[in-house]
Amino acid sequence: MLKYFLIFLFGMIALSSTAQAIEGTWESYDDSSGELKAEVKIYLKNGKLYGKIVALHNLKIALKDAKCYYCTDYRKNQDVLGMEIMTALVKSGDEWSGKKALLDPNNGKLYDAKLWLVNEDQLAVRGYIGWFFRTQYWIRKK
Repeated sequence: MLKYFLIFLFGMIALSSTAQAIEGTWESYDDSSGELKAEVKIYLKNGKLYGKIVALHNLKIALKDAKCYYCTDYRKNQDVLGMEIMTALVKSGDEWSGKKALLDPNNGKLYDAKLWLVNEDQLAVRGYIGWFFRTQYWIRKK
């Protein structure tokens, strides 16, 4: 019996050591056109998850004009490039979530958020307002 328990225990340790990390740089794509929009660096700080925009692509305006005009907090009129758009998400099981933790710099709205890895190279990013939600799938930058 002890033999089977040890096999199970070592198997679980092996599986947990190969768990995929959510940290890294992820590419975000436009829902309708499929064009690459931004690269977001996701990182841990004090045990919570954050994300900031590190590159913008296929802009319809000049980079210098890419600001969060509709933001209502400290990010108002700030450059979108380098902006923190995910703040203080907390881990629960295989998901990360937070209230008013996801910012859309195009409209200045804050959304409740939930993130999870679909696989090693695909991240599901879901924003909520009440019962309504939208999920985007980001691709890990290679």
